[in-house]
Amino acid sequence: MKLNLPEYHFKTRINIVGKNEIFDNFRKKFVIVTPEEWVRQNFLQYLTETKNYPATLIAVEKGIKVNNMQKRFDAVVYGRKGKPLMLIEFKSPDTKLSQKVMDQISRYNLSLNVNYLIVSNGLSHYCCKLNREEGTFNFLTDIPKYEIINNE
Repeated sequence: MKLNLPEYHFKTRINIVGKNEIFDNFRKKFVIVTPEEWVRQNFLQYLTETKNYPATLIAVEKGIKVNNMQKRFDAVVYGRKGKPLMLIEFKSPDTKLSQKVMDQISRYNLSLNVNYLIVSNGLSHYCCKLNREEGTFNFLTDIPKYEIINNE
């Protein structure tokens, strides 16, 4: 599936029930390749290879509590001191990135309190920075390099 990201090579295999799997370097295991997983793997590769994000500071699919409900975020980027800096929500390429998706990531951010939010379906990518004084999001034209978000 062609995405609006550079092309990367991944370790893949077919599991015992005939499903395609991809090796997730962040979770250190093979996972089934769904359209959303394909977006996740390619986008995270982009962050590490192009934007210099340390792979060791990216957490994938971890549980969080949102309004006393257990939820699971797609990816979080941490700072070198362990503070969450960026929350990322992935969707399959056939999912429109709508206000509903922004509402979802905003709800998750109630628990994490990061300054940067990204949503991507592999074809479109939106990155915004929270303006805490005004209570608004400022959409950025590019995804900042890791050094920028870590040094704020």
